[in-house]
Amino acid sequence: MPYITVEGGILSDSQKELLIKKLTEVSSEIMNIPPEFFMTTIKELPDKNIGIGGKTIDIVKAEYINSHKN
Repeated sequence: MPYITVEGGILSDSQKELLIKKLTEVSSEIMNIPPEFFMTTIKELPDKNIGIGGKTIDIVKAEYINSHKN
């Protein structure tokens, strides 16, 4: 039984449903395994618990937003 796990930021319920649906569809197609055999989990992590380049995601997002203001 294939197991898909995604770790990332906080998602809405509709985002989670769509992510699970699309990951299952694509994986089923590529692996030629029926979708009902796939198990998918989403592990949500607050932005303060994820880092890129030595900075937490909340800081990276804030810097991006500030640098792209018109």
